[in-house]
Amino acid sequence: MTWLTWRQFRLPALSVFAGLIAIAVVLAVTRPDLLSRTDFSDQDTLFGGTILVLYLLPAVIGVFWGVPMITRELESGTHSLVWNQTITRKRWLTTKLGFGLLAAMVAGGLLSVAVSWWASPIDALSAQQTDRGMLARISPVVFGARGIVPIGYAAFALALGVAVGMLLKRTVAAMAVTLAVLAAVLLLVPSFVRPYLLPPQTQTVAITGENITNITGDDTHGILEIGVRKPAGAWELANETLDPAGIVVSPLPDFVQTCVPRPDRQTPTPPPPPRESFEVCLAQLGAHGYHQRVTFQPGSRFWPLQWLELGLYLALTALLTWFCYRRLRHLS
Repeated sequence: MTWLTWRQFRLPALSVFAGLIAIAVVLAVTRPDLLSRTDFSDQDTLFGGTILVLYLLPAVIGVFWGVPMITRELESGTHSLVWNQTITRKRWLTTKLGFGLLAAMVAGGLLSVAVSWWASPIDALSAQQTDRGMLARISPVVFGARGIVPIGYAAFALALGVAVGMLLKRTVAAMAVTLAVLAAVLLLVPSFVRPYLLPPQTQTVAITGENITNITGDDTHGILEIGVRKPAGAWELANETLDPAGIVVSPLPDFVQTCVPRPDRQTPTPPPPPRESFEVCLAQLGAHGYHQRVTFQPGSRFWPLQWLELGLYLALTALLTWFCYRRLRHLS
């Protein structure tokens, strides 16, 4: 059964691992240029590409490994031939799942190691940043492309593809559903689960012209909110202005709405005010008892969050595996 599984699985597996080798070569060639540098602006494309590849790998594994692993045999009817020999249903599924999960986790781990090694100079510099110029490795976009979490993504994607394939029994439909569900999970977990795996920290800071990093607003309400510098290397969850009573305010009070001129028909893009007057204007917030509250996950929690999220995806993988064995009883 192992030999048969390898024969059926070798082409998609070798294709993916060949792609990983090509990516590793590119990373090995370009990494020496990153060492001892403080400006990585010319590496933005490659930096974003490595993140994209790590998110695409689970999709490839789930759609092109997991789904055909079962539906190909169900559609052709070869599974009945195997079951009528000396191979039991459970051994058939165990061999396929075991082989696929092992290969998926190895692929995810190898790619993550290569990308994390390549990007380590950039991650080290971003850990020292307090503004929004660079993405820290704990930030939502980068977090899933570092450390051990990609191993969980790959395992979950493989089990998801197998489970959906056994449920729908149609390859094309199962591929579409697997891709949609996987994308939904990878989008929802960073927004609604990861921030609360560990209780976030809060920090109250004074509002000054020097620590303000961004201002947002519109023509109707004026300045809606401002943001101040977050702790170095942290993942910012909220950046809110509080009044003296500790209540979040948006838009900001009327006495600071003149800090940034509003556009009109005659001057659609008015020039910004001088920095000195801008700082004096915003300093009124502090004089009236307003302050800023920053809610964040510190960069030191990168590895605890990695282990917790890996455990979450492995638990989901185990749940899907259990479903596959339950579903196996209903296959004819």
